[in-house]
Amino acid sequence: MDNRSDIRDFLATRRARLTPEQVGLPAGGGRRRVSGLRREEVAVRAGVSTEWYTRLEKGHISGISDDVLEAVARALQLDEEETAYLLELARAARPKSPTRRRRAVKVDPSVQWLLDSMSMSAAFVTNGRLDMVAANALGRALYFELLNGPVRDGAGRGNLARYTFLDPSSRRFYADWDAAADTTAALLRAEAGRNPNDKALRELVGELSTLSPEFRTRWAAHNVRLHHGGLKRFQHHAVGPLELTYHPLTLPISMHEAHTLTAYVAAPGSNSEDKLKLLASWAATGTPATSASDVTA
Repeated sequence: MDNRSDIRDFLATRRARLTPEQVGLPAGGGRRRVSGLRREEVAVRAGVSTEWYTRLEKGHISGISDDVLEAVARALQLDEEETAYLLELARAARPKSPTRRRRAVKVDPSVQWLLDSMSMSAAFVTNGRLDMVAANALGRALYFELLNGPVRDGAGRGNLARYTFLDPSSRRFYADWDAAADTTAALLRAEAGRNPNDKALRELVGELSTLSPEFRTRWAAHNVRLHHGGLKRFQHHAVGPLELTYHPLTLPISMHEAHTLTAYVAAPGSNSEDKLKLLASWAATGTPATSASDVTA
């Protein structure tokens, strides 16, 4: 797969965001023709020639050692996630395998048993494309609109990216929609670096780019993110506001495709814990266990 355009755009956007002052270089006199650092300034900081770095920024990354790429990452002040993405782009450029559609990985029943045992956590499993491939009852209740909305794929599965950018209900569901959208696009960008030959991922990105201006803008920014925990706020249609802590764990389901188990929990004794219990009741009965005035408090 030719991923030179991804390499070129990623390095160019990272270089453009740095100023000479940020990296300890004099601003210099005269008018600068480029925003951010010049290529020769990055080359000096990385300890390589300007010609070599220019070739790299044009996408010629195959065969370059990780040590040299890490030197470039330091010169561009990449964070841990961005450095990992650059190394993934290099690894993806080495094989000459054709674009392929990966077969859907069947989730072992024991994974569903694990999810079902987590009775006070809203838990689910996603693949690298952010398809929700398994969930427990509370996870299905939390993401009810995703799993029952109008933007499911042909197999009837919910996809977090498709829901975030194409389903209007997501703008109410996520209390901070912009942050959720930023994270979603960055997770997909990181997955594209790992698996540029995944045809289904390319099709998903193409669909989102065509239908969502908000996704196009974020995709063009080339920001990347790896799965890690945090705090997220929701406005659930059945139980009202929820403030939940989430923890992602990598699951070794397949050698060929990454899967992540994410569990949302509420702080003990909090209002959100009470709401999560109400959500569990709603999941079991399909009816809110309290009045609307109570759940929106």
